[in-house]
Amino acid sequence: MKKNISVLMGSILFLLAGCSEFIEPSIENRKIEVLAPANRLETNSYQQTFWWNPMADALFYRLQVVSPKFDSVSKLVLDTLITTEKFVYTMDPGKYEWRIRGENGSSLSNYSTRSLEIFQSSLTDQSVQLTVPSSGLYFSKPEIRYEWLKLFGASVYRLQVDNNNFLDEKNMTLNITTTNLGFLQTLTQEGTYQFRVRAENATENSKWSTVRTLSYDATGPERVILSTPLNKQTVSRPVRLVWNRIADAERYEVSVYKSDEQTAYNKSYPQTVTSTEHIFDAGEVGETIAWRIRAFDKAGNAGTYSEIRTFIVQ
Repeated sequence: MKKNISVLMGSILFLLAGCSEFIEPSIENRKIEVLAPANRLETNSYQQTFWWNPMADALFYRLQVVSPKFDSVSKLVLDTLITTEKFVYTMDPGKYEWRIRGENGSSLSNYSTRSLEIFQSSLTDQSVQLTVPSSGLYFSKPEIRYEWLKLFGASVYRLQVDNNNFLDEKNMTLNITTTNLGFLQTLTQEGTYQFRVRAENATENSKWSTVRTLSYDATGPERVILSTPLNKQTVSRPVRLVWNRIADAERYEVSVYKSDEQTAYNKSYPQTVTSTEHIFDAGEVGETIAWRIRAFDKAGNAGTYSEIRTFIVQ
C-alpha cells in the first residue's frame, strides 16, 4: 500500500512539474523602465521615439498618448498594442502625457507614465514619417499605396518615386503634390523603386522623409527541373525527392499524388518548403506515386509546374 502511495505521489509531482512549464508568469505589480523621451521633456521635434526596456514575460506593450493629461483628457492621440520596445510617432505641438505597460495572456503590468511638451517650430526642422509600404517589400500587382502621417504646418505633401535614386529630379517615375495623407500609384514597369515624401507650405519645406524601397515583380520564377528519383524508378522508403534551385525562388510547393496523378496523396499535400528536397515516407510496397514541384518568388508569383514524375515503392 505504501509503495502504491509513493508511486501515486511521484506521479502527481511529475504532472505538477510538467504543468508549470505551461503556466504563464504573472506580470502584475511590475513596472516598465522607460528610456525615452525623458520625463517632462520640452522639445521642438514633432517626431518622437518612445523607447523602454523589455519586460520579462510580457508578450505585448500597450502605449497610450493623450493631451494634455490622463486626468483631464481632451484628446486621445494614440492607443496601440505593439510587440517591440520602440515606437516612433509624429505629433502636433502641445502638452502630452504618455504611458506604457506590459501585457500577456493572463495579466497586465502597472503603467509607467511620463509627460512631454512639444513647441511649434519651423517646418524646415521637421520630416515626414512614412507608414506604408514598409521598406524592402515585393509586390506582384502594379497598384502601390503610399501613406504617411500628418505633419503640423504642412499645406501639401510632395511624393517622389524613382528607379534611379533621385539622381535626376527632372526625370523621375512620379513627382506630385497632394493635400491627402496617401496616394495610389499604378506602376508600368517591373523593377526596384525608391520613394520619399516631404511637407511643403507657401514659405518653406520640411526635410525629406527617410527613403524606402519596393520591388514590383509580376513575373514568376523559371520552371523547376526535377532531379531524383528518375521517372518510373523503383525506390525504397523514405524517398528523397530532389530538384534544381531557382535563382529568384523563395520557396517551393511540393505536390504528391496518387497513381492517377491528380488526387493529392494525403492532407499534407501540397506543402511548402524552402530547400530543394523533400522526404516522402509513405506508400505501400508496389504502389505508384506521382509528384511535381513549382517555385514561388518573394512577390508571391508562382512559376510553371515541373514535369510530373512517378516512382514505385519497393
